[in-house]
Amino acid sequence: MLQQFLSMASVRRWVCGVAVVVLGVALSGGSAYAAQRSASPEKKHKVVAKRTSAKVVAPRKLVKSSKPVRVAAVSAHKPVRAVVHRPSHGELAGLRDQNDPLDLKSSVALVVDQDTHEVLLSKNDQAVLPIASLTKLMTGLVVSQARLDLAEPITITEEDIDTEKGSRSRLAVGTTLTRGEMLHLALMSSENRAAHALGRTYPGGMKVFVEQMNVKARLLGMTDTRYVEPTGLSSKNQSSARDLAALVNVAHMDPLLRDYSTSPGYEVDLGRKTLQYNNTNALVKNPDWDIGLQKTGYIAEAGRCLVMQTQIAGRKLIMVFLDSAGKLSRIGDAQRVRQWIELKTVASPSASSGNAQQPLAAGRQG
Repeated sequence: MLQQFLSMASVRRWVCGVAVVVLGVALSGGSAYAAQRSASPEKKHKVVAKRTSAKVVAPRKLVKSSKPVRVAAVSAHKPVRAVVHRPSHGELAGLRDQNDPLDLKSSVALVVDQDTHEVLLSKNDQAVLPIASLTKLMTGLVVSQARLDLAEPITITEEDIDTEKGSRSRLAVGTTLTRGEMLHLALMSSENRAAHALGRTYPGGMKVFVEQMNVKARLLGMTDTRYVEPTGLSSKNQSSARDLAALVNVAHMDPLLRDYSTSPGYEVDLGRKTLQYNNTNALVKNPDWDIGLQKTGYIAEAGRCLVMQTQIAGRKLIMVFLDSAGKLSRIGDAQRVRQWIELKTVASPSASSGNAQQPLAAGRQG
């Protein structure tokens, strides 16, 4: 019995030992599994960290891709710069606030019968304002009446570059054209470097040329007029509508100025390339208009300007428009005046000067 008990006790010990081993293995397996569980969040954390780092990087990519946004922001500022308004002298003087029967957009207007000198319409005609490139009409008159050699070659130099307004030119430094071609481009396309070169190469130089411009003005009775340079880029070049009408009347008598100023276009052969220039006045290409002489002008201080000699309803007329606000408004004013004159002619072919003076009085009263 004792032996049987002992053998059974040994069996129990063996079973307990096995149970302990099994339990130990199970426990070690559990701890390993627990270790794996505890390790897996770290792996997940690392993955999450990578994703988090990716999210951190993403804004950097957005910052890089924000360049177009910056460009858009810059381009959005361009209209703001364009909106920055530089008032003209006429606007500062309050001339744009004055009304007239034709609702003209120009602060100053004058329409005169070239044959009878009858004033058909007047609005602030004695106001003295900057005249921009209308200056080039006097430049052309001085060159033409000096009887200079039009075939003489003139080369554009650094002196001809615009330092007043910084305007561009298609005539690069070193370009050589004849004096006649320079005059053509100055009158037709308002080429500033060409006009400056004409004054610079005048006998005696620029100083003598500007003096001649002012002498010519005095001879024509242009008492409100002053010139300081031949292009019109300076706002110190100033005149009145009445003075400019006198200039147009004389310039129209010059065949060269008539031809060059009303030329629709001109092609300049520079050897390696050809430049096509067009007239700055769109009305010269309009078959409904008969224009004998014209000149346009613009700088901020002067607004949009236009002078013309034309025929309407059988009458030779001189038109002057100064300080017009919009790009097309000076052309629109010319159209309005034309329609008004045509209507008056149809209504009364022998319209009296009294009726014609009505707009003049209304215009002056504003």
